[in-house]
Amino acid sequence: MLGMALAALDGTIVSTAVPQIVGDLGGLSVFSWLFSGYLLAVTVTLPVYGKLSDTFGRKPVLIAGIVLFLIGSLLCAAAWSMASLIAFRIVQGLGGGALQGTVQTIAADLYPLKERPRIQARLSTVWATSSVAGPALGGLFAGYADWRLIFLVNLPVGALALWLVARHLTEPARADDRTDDRTGDRSSDRTGDRSGDGSGDGSGDRRSVRRKKVRVDWPGALAIFTTGTLLLTALVQGGVAWPWLSPPSLALFAGAAVLTAVTVLIERRAAEPIIPGWVWRRRTIAAVNLSLGALGLLMVAPTAFLPTYAQSVLGLGPIAAGFVLSAMTLSWPISAAFSNRVYARIGFRLTAVTGVTLAVLVLLAFPLLPYPGEPWQPALLMLLLGAALGLVQLPLIVGVQSTVPWSERGTTTASVLFCRQVGQSLGAALFGAIANAVLSTRLTEGGLDDPGSLTPTAVDAAVEYVYVGAAAAGVLALVVLLTLAPRRFPVLTEDDRPA
Repeated sequence: MLGMALAALDGTIVSTAVPQIVGDLGGLSVFSWLFSGYLLAVTVTLPVYGKLSDTFGRKPVLIAGIVLFLIGSLLCAAAWSMASLIAFRIVQGLGGGALQGTVQTIAADLYPLKERPRIQARLSTVWATSSVAGPALGGLFAGYADWRLIFLVNLPVGALALWLVARHLTEPARADDRTDDRTGDRSSDRTGDRSGDGSGDGSGDRRSVRRKKVRVDWPGALAIFTTGTLLLTALVQGGVAWPWLSPPSLALFAGAAVLTAVTVLIERRAAEPIIPGWVWRRRTIAAVNLSLGALGLLMVAPTAFLPTYAQSVLGLGPIAAGFVLSAMTLSWPISAAFSNRVYARIGFRLTAVTGVTLAVLVLLAFPLLPYPGEPWQPALLMLLLGAALGLVQLPLIVGVQSTVPWSERGTTTASVLFCRQVGQSLGAALFGAIANAVLSTRLTEGGLDDPGSLTPTAVDAAVEYVYVGAAAAGVLALVVLLTLAPRRFPVLTEDDRPA
């Protein structure tokens, strides 16, 4: 949880200190890369760290990630210009990618199926707390002390996490549970996911195996990193730094397409590919990847646009607007913690389908809110949305982790998180374009005599369209789950956790 807190807090704590950072270092035109650079580094390294954790174990990857993150934090605190700060934020992101994926994988390693929702809910609580506390801490440090403390505060937290992991995390030998990559079937027995009784508690006999000599697919890692960087840069900067159909945007998308083909060729020939073919050949994993990609797209609507709606339409201050959004982060971990009682009865897929359906209904209810309305009305919808999403993300992650052995769990978890991150980047670009188009149209229709009076109604209309788009993303996730995901996840009966 401390390791996860490093990555979670760093995603929000910088936002409220931007004016002070820009005032000290300059670089107003490129400050958005403080967030984009970190996001890029985290996203494109997730598959690499997932494969490395399956190859060398979780502990060395997690320790390396914490150390790299702390080095990046120290360098950020010593930054002398905006360019150097952006570069050091990327270093932080290279460590953050190891933290996000590996912590989720370790949670699945250490706890049986019936206990994982409780542990994953605690990790979700870390994210929820960080989303509320991060901006407040950032504003406190920037306003009353020095913005460099935002990065220095990571050092004691990270040092404690590093000491606890190094001292107390032990990875014993695992069972040799092999997979036939051609068919995606395993030799081990399976049971449907409806049992939910923690039968995968590692009580079966295990055969001690020697770690075989491994070959790391470094060309594949570099290809994935480069492809992801070009694609996410095009999504993050398109419509912001340059128009969507401008030469830079088209060049980045074309380069990403070419490198995608190159990456596929490299991975097909690699002995130990970073992204193995079975990640997409197995129905369960492919369905979870695609549905969580759509979920990442959906999540952009409330997190990116609701604070603007609360301030421009409802007339709230920044802190009060943040509390409207925090309603979702409060109900999400609570719902996730109790989701095991649902999927133990009806299965992983039906639980996720129920959650997505409720989320779509909540999102479609947003345009029905009165104008300008009261703050409690969107807050109530966000409370319901968080409860709905708690029935989607956690059951899908726990379910897909339960279908693979230890040797494939890091890669599987990383692929899921990678798709979710890409979905968020795509959602930011897509919904940003929708919002800008609606705002431009409303301002043009209203004339320029008194544009200030039109702003609240224009923002209200833009956010309504964004929420409808988010509902469409939810429908996409629903279609994927109903058509591609198996009715019962093929949960392994013998989970190769430590005895």
